[in-house]
Amino acid sequence: MKRMVLFFLVLIPFGLLSQEFRLDRIEPPNWWIGFKSPDLQLLIHGKNIATTTVSVDYPGFYIKKINKLKNPNYLFLDMTIGPGTKSGIAIIQFRVKDKIVAKYLYELKDRKEKSAQRQSFSSSDVIYLLMPDRFANGDPANDNVTGMVEKADRNNPDGRHGGDIKGIADHLDYITDLGATTIWITPLLENNQPKYSYHGYSITDYYKIDPRFGTNEEYAGLSKAIHQRGMKLIMDQVFNHCGSGHWWINDLPSPDWINEWPEFTRSNYRAGTACDPYASAIDSDQFVRGWFDTTMPDLNQHNPFVKNYLIQNSIWWVEYAGLDGIRQDTHPYPFKDMMSDWGKRMLEEYPNLNIVGECWMNYPASVAYWQKDALNKDGYNSNLPSVLDFPIYDALNKAFNESESWNTGILRLYDILSLDLSYPNPSNIVVFADNHDVNRYLDSQNDDIRKLKMALAFILTTRGIPEIFYGTEILMTTGSDKGHGFIRRDFPGGWPGDSLNAFSLQGRNENQSDMYNYLHTLLQWRKSKEVVQTGKLKHFIPEHGIYTYFRYNSKETVMVMMNNNDETKTIDTKRYNEFLNKYKTGLDIINGTEIGDLALLTIPSKTALIIELRK
Repeated sequence: MKRMVLFFLVLIPFGLLSQEFRLDRIEPPNWWIGFKSPDLQLLIHGKNIATTTVSVDYPGFYIKKINKLKNPNYLFLDMTIGPGTKSGIAIIQFRVKDKIVAKYLYELKDRKEKSAQRQSFSSSDVIYLLMPDRFANGDPANDNVTGMVEKADRNNPDGRHGGDIKGIADHLDYITDLGATTIWITPLLENNQPKYSYHGYSITDYYKIDPRFGTNEEYAGLSKAIHQRGMKLIMDQVFNHCGSGHWWINDLPSPDWINEWPEFTRSNYRAGTACDPYASAIDSDQFVRGWFDTTMPDLNQHNPFVKNYLIQNSIWWVEYAGLDGIRQDTHPYPFKDMMSDWGKRMLEEYPNLNIVGECWMNYPASVAYWQKDALNKDGYNSNLPSVLDFPIYDALNKAFNESESWNTGILRLYDILSLDLSYPNPSNIVVFADNHDVNRYLDSQNDDIRKLKMALAFILTTRGIPEIFYGTEILMTTGSDKGHGFIRRDFPGGWPGDSLNAFSLQGRNENQSDMYNYLHTLLQWRKSKEVVQTGKLKHFIPEHGIYTYFRYNSKETVMVMMNNNDETKTIDTKRYNEFLNKYKTGLDIINGTEIGDLALLTIPSKTALIIELRK
């Protein structure tokens, strides 16, 4: 993506004085014809740009209003794209005393056919979550880039390691062969920060891929390559905060562009205050206006220009890169009325677009508050189609480690699912055992591979959209060293010179191969199983450490039985006759073996048995 701009630096005499004028950027850098909303707001930044006279010469593309703020280095142009406007290049001119001091060639493009009707990720998909800096280094030449303040240091667990877009592109076949259908990549936008820039959540340019990951064009190319394989792409976006190195922080458009305090004030991180009917004003205010970190200035989404900027940025990336979905970081932290307006606008332009919000709370009712069309007593509607299922995550990390009792052990999974009544759409919730912000699942299970297999079997057969964190398939762990840098270890084989290459069969040890094959079998099987993707769910109260549930539709039924005991169990199945009385045999999908008699089922300790039932 090239910004079509002509820069002029002009000194205009005013008596004995002279004044400098410069055009630095216009954002969004281009736009498209054919959106439901004809309105577009352009942020224009440059030295004393507000003191110029601006005009646009293009049929159907005209200025409705020129907004000037206190800072003379900004203009906000309210533009309208009239009916019948054609694609082409509009010339935006800036004059001082009838002298042109700058021009910008603003491109209006035609949207791709059926752009508005794009199909998004759903419960038919499985998401593979990866961090680009830690996945694979396809282009070592971009590890260090002039102007980027943090340099690569693979010996520093919290530093940049050099993974990039080309590294992802080089291993798309690996992800496809594993069986995932959708890729969620943590933020790729520029993070020009002195340290901790690798994770991507301190954005310093909302319209530019970080050059250490690649270019905008490479990102669009990656999206195309993903689509050619029949897969989907989710972009991770961040509205709550930017990075302290963002170009506008030292030259704010207005004092209220970010949430300022008399002294640094950190968020209390109590997301529940945003939906708590009894929350105090001071607690609610500190949650939403406090800074996430010292290097993450908190954006004020109640500023109408900030609001427009963020909404348009989302639309721009969906259109530019052909996105299939969005993951919104820290979704409850911005002002929730603005987030509702964002969701509404996105769904107006892309009715089928799925957006999943990070709503990190431990109770289903709290998380459900943020899903679109929830029956909230305060009348709030987030217009957010999907949420991350943190209650399931919490239950999974406890269920297989506890002794069985009235309210512990595998009953935790039953109890959490029984609270799905809170969600407007429980099938459109992302379920996971771990991710990039928490210790890897094996850490919480004392490295017991059997428990990891049970967790994967559960998230791949329960309701919702499964997410798998990269490296799970090769038993990656956080290890004895704690912290995000270790949670996000490099994928072995992703760097030239790595001693082991786990992308290949030859590079995996026996346990890694066993886990890879287990997950591969489940994922490939799930791809064609509509009954698991969208079928109904019915479960039975766990007894004696055995939890059994069924996924079913009008065509077929799948039975899942989980043994949370430390010994093999043989189960008399007559309790499940409301399903089993229709079936005589089954297929164990993990082992590929036929089960000739369903009356008694033997299941090893810490194992999930998945059976396609047959009449």
